[in-house]
Amino acid sequence: MIYLDNAATTPVLPEVVEVMSDTLLTTFGNPSSIHSYGRVAFQTVRQSREAIAQALQVSARQITFTSGASESNNTAIIGYALAHRKLGNHIVTTAIEHPSVINTVQYLHDRHGFDITFVQPEPDGSVSADSIKNALRPDTILVSMMWSNNETGQLLPVSEVGEILSHHQAVFHVDATQVMGKIPVHPLEIKADFVSASGHKFHGPKGVGFLYHADLLFDPLIHGGEQEEKRRAGTENLHSLVGMAKALQISVAHMRENYEKVEQLKTHLFEQISDLTFYKNEFGKSMPHVVNLAFPEQNHDLLLTKLDLAGIAISTGSACTAGTIEPSHVLASIYGESSPKLKENIRISFSELNTIDEIDEFAIKLKNALK
Repeated sequence: MIYLDNAATTPVLPEVVEVMSDTLLTTFGNPSSIHSYGRVAFQTVRQSREAIAQALQVSARQITFTSGASESNNTAIIGYALAHRKLGNHIVTTAIEHPSVINTVQYLHDRHGFDITFVQPEPDGSVSADSIKNALRPDTILVSMMWSNNETGQLLPVSEVGEILSHHQAVFHVDATQVMGKIPVHPLEIKADFVSASGHKFHGPKGVGFLYHADLLFDPLIHGGEQEEKRRAGTENLHSLVGMAKALQISVAHMRENYEKVEQLKTHLFEQISDLTFYKNEFGKSMPHVVNLAFPEQNHDLLLTKLDLAGIAISTGSACTAGTIEPSHVLASIYGESSPKLKENIRISFSELNTIDEIDEFAIKLKNALK
């Protein structure tokens, strides 16, 4: 099998497995216990938090561990909105966000009466900072925007929006799931109040993530004990925290070379398929890790099945909507809900673990599948 679905999840690095296994075997105490086993476990949690904070160049107290980016997104959006409703009732996001953002703000609308503005892409598919600025109102309390789109790789103007919001009461939540460990993510530089991430997107384990938050008030989603400074109850997922921290440290240490390798893989792919008829679902500047291609009059479900049988793992879009019959809401927001283009696209997503030989083999099998 050739794995080219890294936007959905990435393989866990051997070094990460090693530290996780060692933690499971040697550090089994409850971090909330006061005896020596508990103190060792607590120290391990603290070291993992400090490692994450160092990568983001923020204070360790501003990192809260979660079960992944979906929980982080929910915590930031619901937690802040409910805690600060006295300041306003309006939330702004974009129409191309991950379901864990779109469905969360929709929940706030349906169950709590918040007014939501979904900013639509420009005719060229881009999302401009001006469109966010124009959507702001005096009662806007939160803006949520992804850094890079999980289906197309499109980079959104987070720095520009952060600057705009520095002169507005609304706080800024950035979903950095698809860029964490791939490019520098420093919340203070982009003036973000919240930043979400998930360990399994940068070669860490599944089921663990974190939320950066500025020094502001937000309600917890999970109630119980006093873990995470009362921001998220529940015994810490110790070995996964260690694995995530290790994975991020490795990714940051090799960030430049990994990025350059992925750029080479993307360039090589287009060289190998230059004789095919296709168009790119690429809108402005994008991360090289995600390529969204479409083949006119070729049903992507059938193409996906053919490639799977040929030993190629790719997708048609977000893994969180896989298995549904609905087309991509991202592409629908650009092309329209009735466009035939919604059934022609495939997503290829790389990591630095992929090789040129794999791209060559993929190109050959793609051409065979299209015959």
